[in-house]
Amino acid sequence: MSILIFFLVLFALVLVHEWGHFIAAKKTGMRVDEFGIGFPPRLFSFKKNETEYSFNALPIGGFVRIYGENAADAAMDAGSGSNISCSFTAKSKWAQALVLVAGVTMNVLFAWFLFVVAFSVGVPTAVDENEASPNAELVVQSVLADGPAAEAGLVTGSVITGVEIDGNVVDALKPSAFRSTTEERGSNPIQITYRTPEGVVATKDVTPVTGLALDEPDRAVVGVSLSLVETTRESIPVAMLSAFNQTWYMLKAITVGITTLIVGSFAGTADFSSVTGPIGIVGLVGDAAAFGFTSLLLFTAMISLNLAVINLLPFPALDGGRLVFVAIEAVTKRSIAPVWVARLNTLGFVLLMALMIAVTYRDIIRL
Repeated sequence: MSILIFFLVLFALVLVHEWGHFIAAKKTGMRVDEFGIGFPPRLFSFKKNETEYSFNALPIGGFVRIYGENAADAAMDAGSGSNISCSFTAKSKWAQALVLVAGVTMNVLFAWFLFVVAFSVGVPTAVDENEASPNAELVVQSVLADGPAAEAGLVTGSVITGVEIDGNVVDALKPSAFRSTTEERGSNPIQITYRTPEGVVATKDVTPVTGLALDEPDRAVVGVSLSLVETTRESIPVAMLSAFNQTWYMLKAITVGITTLIVGSFAGTADFSSVTGPIGIVGLVGDAAAFGFTSLLLFTAMISLNLAVINLLPFPALDGGRLVFVAIEAVTKRSIAPVWVARLNTLGFVLLMALMIAVTYRDIIRL
């Protein structure tokens, strides 16, 4: 399920990004030859005006083919007598820059929209048990593999709704009370009623055991960490403002983090332990989904903002690198030779793929 959710998230983020390029190109008078949903092989397509809309077999995003975006192709078309007035290279540098930044702009706006939805639907927030309202729920934050709770079917995101001992209901729906109850029972079973993230309700006998808590090996536990969680909802106007603040805060944090990582790479002080590739993100998506719909929305928004910042880096093959080419041409009033643009973009793509392989290898090692 985590893999499916990961592909759906990736599909949405890439499609939103490419949709930004598509709309900007149309608005600036550029001809868009194809807007593809997914990647080839092609399943079917239809043509409206000059644009072909294709639906492809690999649901991992999408792409946009803008006429003349490849400078070498535009030059060939010009020599053949084709109308190049609607090509990417024939438009002003401002129009080219607008098209290039439109993708990341859509990623930022999409993240803001997801934050609005999450804040208005309700964001689960951990609260201190002394300040919790009666509506707070006892949520499983993590489960120890092969522990009694895991064997009983509790998973991350499960909500404990009741605890009984010998048929008698006990007040143990707070982390401290639950801990005291398991300690007092020792090796005697307790009956736990819980609701899984999928909404399945179950009641199981769980027997605490000793030796699982490394700092207190003699303490009887069931192998879970718990938090009291409340869902806070905001009105749409308040959610819109909160979403703006959250988007701005995260953009700054991500930019500082990536900048620090890049500078540290040259200084030899970079810490890559927190860098995660596709395999690692699959696990993170699954963890977010386990805590509910709004948690998945928040995580998707964070990934969308990460993609926006990364795409603006002044590196060949990224939108930021292509913006640098446009800026150089605007300042020098001269076009960069298409062959050099192609070579630099190819080199950038190869380096990005090498980095992706290295990060993926690290993810596999961590498994």
